[in-house]
Amino acid sequence: MAPVIGLFLLAPFVGEYLLGNLGFGQLWLGLLLAPLYGCGAVLVRELGRRFAGWPTMFLLAAAYALIEEGPVDQLLWNPSYAGQDLLHGPSYLPALGMSVELTQAILALHAVWSICVPIAIVETFVPARRTTPWLGRTGLTVVFVLFTLGATLVFLGNYSEEHFIASPAQLAGITVVIALLVVAALRVRPRSGPVAGVAPSPWLVGVVSLLGTSLYWGPSVLITAGWYEWIGVSVWCLLVVSGVLLVSRWSRGQGWDQRHRFALAAGATLTYVWTAFPVKPELGGPDLAGDVVFGAVAIIVLGLASSRTRAEPRRTTPS
Repeated sequence: MAPVIGLFLLAPFVGEYLLGNLGFGQLWLGLLLAPLYGCGAVLVRELGRRFAGWPTMFLLAAAYALIEEGPVDQLLWNPSYAGQDLLHGPSYLPALGMSVELTQAILALHAVWSICVPIAIVETFVPARRTTPWLGRTGLTVVFVLFTLGATLVFLGNYSEEHFIASPAQLAGITVVIALLVVAALRVRPRSGPVAGVAPSPWLVGVVSLLGTSLYWGPSVLITAGWYEWIGVSVWCLLVVSGVLLVSRWSRGQGWDQRHRFALAAGATLTYVWTAFPVKPELGGPDLAGDVVFGAVAIIVLGLASSRTRAEPRRTTPS
């Protein structure tokens, strides 16, 4: 159960505390968020390892992002979420009652950082069980029940403060999109056949990951003027397409293994470490001490995981 517990705890830590969205004063909220974040990450990982591996996990992670910020806490449509209007910027679409920029942001936040990054880090610590399920049917059922209870608790807590519910059409539309993502995740197949050439150095992969995620996330927290919103939308699209194509090619090169997958996660994690400082916490004022301590914890975890990859034999592992 060690990797399950590790993922259960790491997902909310990365998703909220390392991000800088919550600080020391909201540590107690981790107990409420862990069933949603942690069990969500475990479910994504377990289903991914029963189907097509990382392609399945990425699609399920996107579905998770829409579940959390759609039906659960209503952020996608609420014009006054936590006292802020995150919707009515230049990329707001009145017909849908949604913002393109905000939708992209929650997909990046949760699909990449809340779900996939913690999975890649925790799997690094358990090489013998990296590509196999960690739970049986009973364990998976328990995790699903806890996830459902966690989502319900977050929904009720959010509604008690916001008193906002999206329209039936909005809820129906997002449900269809989520269902399509889940179906695609369970039917997708990994690309087969190696490409010519050798996979790049894990250090290069990590640097590209850090630069790419910083290029998106940095300006989005540093530039708050409305003129940048559509530019940010374009940057998001460019980085997602480029990242998918690049990693897809790299991952079929000779020698691609867990060192490279961990490097991708490590680069993205380090982006959160530095961008946490300008992020305004959702509750309370700036928390410099929290940013420093949480960043240090993340770097220690990455250092331990890196040591684990160096102890492994150099071989290609299944995705």
